[in-house]
Amino acid sequence: MADTKIKAVFFDFMGTCLDWHSGAIKVLPQSIPEHERSKLALEWRQDYFDSNAARLTAEEPPEDIDLTLRRTLDVLLEKHREHKHLFDDRTKRQCVVAWHSMPAWPEVFPAIEELKAAGYEVFVFANGTTRLQLDLCQSSGLRFNMLFSSELLGVYKPAPKSYRKALELVKVKPEESVQVAAHAYDVRGAKEAGMKTVYIHRWTDDINEDMTVVKRENDFFLEDMTSLAEVIGRL
Repeated sequence: MADTKIKAVFFDFMGTCLDWHSGAIKVLPQSIPEHERSKLALEWRQDYFDSNAARLTAEEPPEDIDLTLRRTLDVLLEKHREHKHLFDDRTKRQCVVAWHSMPAWPEVFPAIEELKAAGYEVFVFANGTTRLQLDLCQSSGLRFNMLFSSELLGVYKPAPKSYRKALELVKVKPEESVQVAAHAYDVRGAKEAGMKTVYIHRWTDDINEDMTVVKRENDFFLEDMTSLAEVIGRL
């Protein structure tokens, strides 16, 4: 392993490793102009985050992501009634199922393989279900040592308990681990738990965050994962 005290690298999945936006706009009705499909997809994604945050605040257990996505899609279409007639029940089901098959960002596969070759253990640590993560590994071709979902852990990120539980399960101290994510709420939660953090800037995510603030909050701020192994080696 590289000369570093880091032993484990935890990855958020959707957005961080996976280009969910491309998959989402492909499954939305093609009669909607592409720029409108893009806006709908981004709004749907944010509504999903807001729903998870509300459940966490209310101390409710994680919900099956397929149910969350379907419910937030229904709410989204009420806000955009000009498109509602294009979404029959079959189309809605297809839109939800599409989240189980998303491609990886181009540089992610070699970045993860480089980390594994250097001796690091790599994990998915993301909100969602285990079935979702298994399907996404299949569609993306990405391989990890273990998959940790909010369903499996029983709590959403960024609750401190979620980070502590993942670390306990792999017997790694917070200072021996790093969270890699494209979501400010996630790296903030990891920092609170004592982990190192690497923020990956993706144009599809954190659209309401001030990136000048996010840059100051993390050990490293990267535009992609090309140099990920190198910067983790410096932690």
